Amino acid sequence: MVKTKRVLALVGFLAGLLGILVGLSALFVPKNNMSEFGMEEVTANGILGERENSIDVLVLGDSEAYSSITPMDLWRDKGYTAYVCGTSSQTLDYTLELFIRALENQKPKVVILETDAIYREVPSQKAIFTRLANHLAVFRYHNRWKTLSWNDFLGETHFTWTDDWKGYRYYATISGTNPGEYMKPVETAAEIPERNIRYVKEIQRLCQENGARLVFLSAPSPVNWNYARHNGIQALAQEMGCEYLDLNLKQDQIPIDWSKDTRDKGDHLNHFGAVKVTHYLAGWLEETGLLTDHRNDENYAKWNDALKKYEAVVEKG
Repeated sequence: MVKTKRVLALVGFLAGLLGILVGLSALFVPKNNMSEFGMEEVTANGILGERENSIDVLVLGDSEAYSSITPMDLWRDKGYTAYVCGTSSQTLDYTLELFIRALENQKPKVVILETDAIYREVPSQKAIFTRLANHLAVFRYHNRWKTLSWNDFLGETHFTWTDDWKGYRYYATISGTNPGEYMKPVETAAEIPERNIRYVKEIQRLCQENGARLVFLSAPSPVNWNYARHNGIQALAQEMGCEYLDLNLKQDQIPIDWSKDTRDKGDHLNHFGAVKVTHYLAGWLEETGLLTDHRNDENYAKWNDALKKYEAVVEKG
Protein backbone atom coordinates (compact mmCIF):
# COMPACT_ATOMS: atom_id res chain seq x y z
CA MET A 1 0.00 0.00 0.00
CA VAL A 2 2.81 2.37 0.89
CA LYS A 3 4.64 1.55 -2.33
CA THR A 4 1.48 2.20 -4.36
CA LYS A 5 1.05 5.61 -2.74
CA ARG A 6 4.67 6.47 -3.49
CA VAL A 7 4.29 5.44 -7.11
CA LEU A 8 1.10 7.46 -7.46
CA ALA A 9 2.78 10.44 -5.80
CA LEU A 10 5.72 10.16 -8.20
CA VAL A 11 3.40 9.88 -11.21
CA GLY A 12 1.45 12.89 -9.99
CA PHE A 13 4.63 14.90 -9.52
CA LEU A 14 5.93 14.02 -12.98
CA ALA A 15 2.55 14.83 -14.57
CA GLY A 16 2.53 18.17 -12.80
CA LEU A 17 6.09 18.91 -13.87
CA LEU A 18 5.25 18.01 -17.46
CA GLY A 19 2.24 20.31 -17.33
CA ILE A 20 4.41 23.17 -16.10
CA LEU A 21 6.97 22.57 -18.85
CA VAL A 22 4.25 22.48 -21.52
CA GLY A 23 2.80 25.74 -20.20
CA LEU A 24 6.21 27.43 -20.08
CA SER A 25 6.98 26.20 -23.59
CA ALA A 26 3.82 27.84 -24.92
CA LEU A 27 4.82 31.03 -23.12
CA PHE A 28 8.50 31.08 -24.05
CA VAL A 29 8.27 30.12 -27.73
CA PRO A 30 8.81 33.26 -29.86
CA LYS A 31 5.57 34.81 -31.12
CA ASN A 32 7.36 36.18 -34.18
CA ASN A 33 10.46 35.07 -36.09
CA MET A 34 12.59 38.17 -35.46
CA SER A 35 15.51 38.39 -33.04
CA GLU A 36 13.74 40.92 -30.82
CA PHE A 37 11.09 38.29 -30.16
CA GLY A 38 13.74 35.76 -29.14
CA MET A 39 13.96 33.72 -32.35
CA GLU A 40 17.28 31.97 -32.90
CA GLU A 41 19.02 31.84 -36.31
CA VAL A 42 16.66 34.43 -37.78
CA THR A 43 18.02 34.26 -41.34
CA ALA A 44 17.35 30.53 -41.63
CA ASN A 45 14.01 30.92 -39.86
CA GLY A 46 13.00 33.71 -42.23
CA ILE A 47 11.28 31.00 -44.24
CA LEU A 48 8.56 30.98 -41.57
CA GLY A 49 7.47 34.41 -42.79
CA GLU A 50 7.12 33.38 -46.43
CA ARG A 51 3.65 33.13 -47.95
CA GLU A 52 2.13 29.68 -47.52
CA ASN A 53 3.20 27.10 -50.11
CA SER A 54 5.26 29.64 -52.08
CA ILE A 55 8.73 28.04 -51.90
CA ASP A 56 9.70 25.66 -54.72
CA VAL A 57 13.19 24.72 -53.57
CA LEU A 58 14.35 24.34 -49.96
CA VAL A 59 18.10 24.20 -49.31
CA LEU A 60 19.35 22.70 -46.05
CA GLY A 61 22.89 22.64 -44.69
CA ASP A 62 25.71 24.58 -43.11
CA SER A 63 27.69 27.60 -44.29
CA GLU A 64 28.54 25.81 -47.54
CA ALA A 65 24.83 26.02 -48.36
CA TYR A 66 24.31 29.69 -47.61
CA SER A 67 27.56 30.65 -49.36
CA SER A 68 26.98 28.69 -52.56
CA ILE A 69 23.37 29.18 -53.69
CA THR A 70 21.82 32.60 -54.24
CA PRO A 71 18.02 32.38 -54.60
CA MET A 72 17.70 35.86 -56.08
CA ASP A 73 19.75 34.82 -59.12
CA LEU A 74 17.57 31.75 -59.44
CA TRP A 75 14.48 33.97 -59.32
CA ARG A 76 15.84 36.48 -61.83
CA ASP A 77 16.91 33.83 -64.35
CA LYS A 78 14.14 31.24 -64.03
CA GLY A 79 11.39 32.58 -61.81
CA TYR A 80 11.82 29.73 -59.30
CA THR A 81 11.49 30.43 -55.58
CA ALA A 82 14.14 29.03 -53.26
CA TYR A 83 15.05 29.51 -49.61
CA VAL A 84 18.34 28.52 -47.94
CA CYS A 85 17.88 27.33 -44.35
CA GLY A 86 21.61 27.32 -43.71
CA THR A 87 23.41 27.95 -40.42
CA SER A 88 27.08 27.91 -39.45
CA SER A 89 28.38 24.45 -38.50
CA GLN A 90 24.89 23.04 -38.82
CA THR A 91 24.47 19.50 -37.51
CA LEU A 92 21.79 17.18 -38.84
CA ASP A 93 19.67 17.28 -35.69
CA TYR A 94 19.13 20.99 -36.33
CA THR A 95 18.80 20.41 -40.08
CA LEU A 96 15.87 18.12 -39.33
CA GLU A 97 14.36 20.65 -36.92
CA LEU A 98 14.51 23.44 -39.50
CA PHE A 99 13.01 21.16 -42.12
CA ILE A 100 10.11 20.20 -39.87
CA ARG A 101 9.44 23.88 -39.13
CA ALA A 102 9.49 24.76 -42.81
CA LEU A 103 7.03 21.98 -43.67
CA GLU A 104 4.44 23.52 -41.38
CA ASN A 105 3.89 26.23 -43.99
CA GLN A 106 5.63 25.07 -47.16
CA LYS A 107 5.42 22.21 -49.68
CA PRO A 108 8.72 22.43 -51.62
CA LYS A 109 9.00 20.34 -54.76
CA VAL A 110 12.78 19.95 -54.38
CA VAL A 111 14.77 19.67 -51.14
CA ILE A 112 18.53 20.08 -51.51
CA LEU A 113 20.72 18.78 -48.69
CA GLU A 114 24.28 20.14 -48.83
CA THR A 115 26.46 17.20 -47.86
CA ASP A 116 29.11 18.79 -45.64
CA ALA A 117 26.73 18.50 -42.68
CA ILE A 118 26.33 14.76 -43.29
CA TYR A 119 29.90 14.24 -42.09
CA ARG A 120 29.61 16.49 -39.03
CA GLU A 121 29.25 14.49 -35.81
CA VAL A 122 26.11 14.98 -33.73
CA PRO A 123 27.10 14.39 -30.08
CA SER A 124 24.67 12.20 -28.14
CA GLN A 125 23.87 14.93 -25.61
CA LYS A 126 23.12 17.42 -28.38
CA ALA A 127 20.87 14.94 -30.17
CA ILE A 128 18.91 14.32 -26.96
CA PHE A 129 18.63 18.05 -26.19
CA THR A 130 17.40 18.88 -29.70
CA ARG A 131 14.76 16.15 -29.61
CA LEU A 132 13.62 17.33 -26.20
CA ALA A 133 13.57 20.98 -27.29
CA ASN A 134 11.47 20.06 -30.33
CA HIS A 135 8.70 18.94 -27.99
CA LEU A 136 9.27 21.34 -25.09
CA ALA A 137 10.40 24.72 -26.41
CA VAL A 138 11.22 25.98 -22.90
CA PHE A 139 14.52 24.09 -23.11
CA ARG A 140 15.58 25.99 -26.25
CA TYR A 141 14.21 29.39 -25.22
CA HIS A 142 14.73 29.26 -21.44
CA ASN A 143 16.61 32.58 -21.44
CA ARG A 144 13.56 34.41 -22.78
CA TRP A 145 12.23 35.04 -19.27
CA LYS A 146 14.40 38.17 -19.29
CA THR A 147 12.51 39.72 -22.22
CA LEU A 148 8.94 38.44 -21.82
CA SER A 149 6.19 40.94 -22.63
CA TRP A 150 2.40 40.98 -22.34
CA ASN A 151 2.24 39.78 -25.94
CA ASP A 152 3.95 36.55 -24.87
CA PHE A 153 1.15 35.93 -22.38
CA LEU A 154 -1.78 37.05 -24.50
CA GLY A 155 -0.66 37.19 -28.15
CA GLU A 156 -0.79 34.53 -30.82
CA THR A 157 2.18 33.24 -32.80
CA HIS A 158 2.40 35.15 -36.06
CA PHE A 159 5.58 34.99 -38.15
CA THR A 160 5.90 38.12 -40.28
CA TRP A 161 9.56 38.54 -41.23
CA THR A 162 11.48 37.04 -44.12
CA ASP A 163 14.94 37.65 -45.53
CA ASP A 164 15.03 39.54 -48.84
CA TRP A 165 17.99 37.40 -49.90
CA LYS A 166 16.18 34.20 -48.89
CA GLY A 167 18.89 32.82 -46.63
CA TYR A 168 21.86 33.54 -48.91
CA ARG A 169 24.77 35.46 -47.38
CA TYR A 170 26.64 37.79 -49.68
CA TYR A 171 30.43 37.89 -49.55
CA ALA A 172 32.40 39.76 -52.23
CA THR A 173 35.75 39.22 -50.48
CA ILE A 174 38.41 37.47 -52.56
CA SER A 175 41.00 35.28 -50.89
CA GLY A 176 42.20 32.77 -53.47
CA THR A 177 43.98 29.45 -53.31
CA ASN A 178 45.60 26.77 -55.44
CA PRO A 179 43.66 23.59 -54.58
CA GLY A 180 45.77 21.20 -56.64
CA GLU A 181 44.15 17.86 -57.50
CA TYR A 182 41.89 17.78 -54.47
CA MET A 183 39.38 15.51 -56.25
CA LYS A 184 41.87 12.89 -57.38
CA PRO A 185 39.95 9.56 -57.54
CA VAL A 186 40.48 7.01 -54.76
CA GLU A 187 38.79 3.68 -53.99
CA THR A 188 38.16 4.33 -50.30
CA ALA A 189 34.99 5.89 -48.91
CA ALA A 190 34.87 8.21 -45.89
CA GLU A 191 32.62 6.68 -43.26
CA ILE A 192 29.40 8.50 -42.40
CA PRO A 193 28.38 8.34 -38.71
CA GLU A 194 25.48 5.93 -38.22
CA ARG A 195 23.42 8.51 -36.32
CA ASN A 196 23.79 10.90 -39.25
CA ILE A 197 22.50 8.29 -41.68
CA ARG A 198 19.38 7.94 -39.54
CA TYR A 199 18.83 11.71 -39.68
CA VAL A 200 19.23 11.74 -43.46
CA LYS A 201 16.75 8.89 -43.82
CA GLU A 202 14.29 10.76 -41.63
CA ILE A 203 14.65 13.79 -43.90
CA GLN A 204 13.99 11.51 -46.88
CA ARG A 205 10.91 10.08 -45.21
CA LEU A 206 9.50 13.57 -44.71
CA CYS A 207 10.27 14.42 -48.32
CA GLN A 208 8.37 11.36 -49.51
CA GLU A 209 5.40 12.15 -47.29
CA ASN A 210 5.28 15.71 -48.59
CA GLY A 211 5.87 15.05 -52.28
CA ALA A 212 9.38 16.53 -52.48
CA ARG A 213 12.42 15.23 -54.36
CA LEU A 214 15.47 14.93 -52.10
CA VAL A 215 18.79 15.79 -53.76
CA PHE A 216 22.27 15.61 -52.25
CA LEU A 217 24.56 18.45 -53.32
CA SER A 218 28.26 18.93 -52.55
CA ALA A 219 29.28 22.56 -53.00
CA PRO A 220 32.73 23.25 -54.46
CA SER A 221 35.20 23.34 -51.57
CA PRO A 222 38.77 21.98 -51.64
CA VAL A 223 39.04 22.54 -47.87
CA ASN A 224 36.00 20.41 -47.01
CA TRP A 225 35.67 17.93 -49.85
CA ASN A 226 37.63 15.07 -51.38
CA TYR A 227 37.02 11.93 -53.37
CA ALA A 228 36.69 9.68 -50.32
CA ARG A 229 33.82 11.84 -49.09
CA HIS A 230 32.35 11.78 -52.59
CA ASN A 231 32.42 7.99 -52.51
CA GLY A 232 30.73 7.91 -49.10
CA ILE A 233 27.87 10.16 -50.23
CA GLN A 234 27.58 8.37 -53.58
CA ALA A 235 27.11 5.05 -51.80
CA LEU A 236 24.49 6.54 -49.47
CA ALA A 237 22.66 8.16 -52.40
CA GLN A 238 22.55 4.83 -54.23
CA GLU A 239 21.28 3.03 -51.14
CA MET A 240 18.52 5.61 -50.63
CA GLY A 241 17.68 6.13 -54.29
CA CYS A 242 18.56 9.84 -54.20
CA GLU A 243 20.18 11.95 -56.89
CA TYR A 244 23.64 13.26 -56.04
CA LEU A 245 25.18 16.38 -57.55
CA ASP A 246 28.86 16.63 -56.64
CA LEU A 247 29.73 20.06 -58.00
CA ASN A 248 33.40 19.47 -57.22
CA LEU A 249 33.44 17.13 -60.23
CA LYS A 250 31.73 19.55 -62.63
CA GLN A 251 34.52 21.98 -63.41
CA ASP A 252 33.53 22.01 -67.10
CA GLN A 253 29.96 23.08 -66.27
CA ILE A 254 30.90 25.23 -63.25
CA PRO A 255 34.23 26.91 -64.10
CA ILE A 256 35.29 27.89 -60.59
CA ASP A 257 38.44 30.00 -60.59
CA TRP A 258 39.95 29.29 -57.20
CA SER A 259 42.13 32.39 -57.43
CA LYS A 260 38.99 34.60 -57.52
CA ASP A 261 35.84 32.66 -56.55
CA THR A 262 36.54 31.92 -52.88
CA ARG A 263 36.46 34.24 -49.88
CA ASP A 264 38.67 32.18 -47.56
CA LYS A 265 41.19 30.13 -49.51
CA GLY A 266 38.84 27.41 -50.69
CA ASP A 267 36.71 26.84 -47.60
CA HIS A 268 33.67 28.72 -49.00
CA LEU A 269 32.75 30.31 -52.29
CA ASN A 270 32.32 34.07 -52.51
CA HIS A 271 29.53 35.73 -54.48
CA PHE A 272 31.26 35.22 -57.82
CA GLY A 273 31.50 31.49 -57.21
CA ALA A 274 27.94 31.31 -55.88
CA VAL A 275 26.61 32.90 -59.09
CA LYS A 276 28.32 30.18 -61.13
CA VAL A 277 26.89 27.42 -58.93
CA THR A 278 23.41 28.92 -59.06
CA HIS A 279 23.54 29.25 -62.84
CA TYR A 280 24.29 25.53 -63.10
CA LEU A 281 21.60 24.67 -60.57
CA ALA A 282 19.03 26.76 -62.46
CA GLY A 283 19.63 24.70 -65.58
CA TRP A 284 19.43 21.44 -63.65
CA LEU A 285 16.17 22.46 -61.99
CA GLU A 286 14.70 23.45 -65.34
CA GLU A 287 15.52 20.01 -66.73
CA THR A 288 13.55 18.32 -63.94
CA GLY A 289 10.33 19.86 -65.27
CA LEU A 290 9.07 20.14 -61.70
CA LEU A 291 8.99 23.91 -61.32
CA THR A 292 6.99 26.85 -62.66
CA ASP A 293 8.16 30.32 -63.66
CA HIS A 294 6.44 32.74 -61.25
CA ARG A 295 7.93 36.01 -62.49
CA ASN A 296 4.67 37.24 -64.04
CA ASP A 297 2.49 36.03 -61.17
CA GLU A 298 1.27 38.96 -59.07
CA ASN A 299 1.25 36.73 -55.99
CA TYR A 300 5.05 36.80 -56.16
CA ALA A 301 5.46 40.56 -56.63
CA LYS A 302 7.47 40.83 -53.40
CA TRP A 303 10.18 38.67 -54.99
CA ASN A 304 10.70 41.31 -57.65
CA ASP A 305 10.97 43.95 -54.90
CA ALA A 306 13.57 41.81 -53.11
CA LEU A 307 15.45 41.36 -56.38
CA LYS A 308 15.82 45.14 -56.80
CA LYS A 309 17.36 45.42 -53.32
CA TYR A 310 19.67 42.50 -54.03
CA GLU A 311 20.88 43.87 -57.35
CA ALA A 312 21.50 47.32 -55.84
CA VAL A 313 23.89 45.80 -53.29
CA VAL A 314 25.60 43.51 -55.81
CA GLU A 315 26.15 46.39 -58.24
CA LYS A 316 27.93 48.35 -55.52
CA GLY A 317 30.17 45.36 -54.85
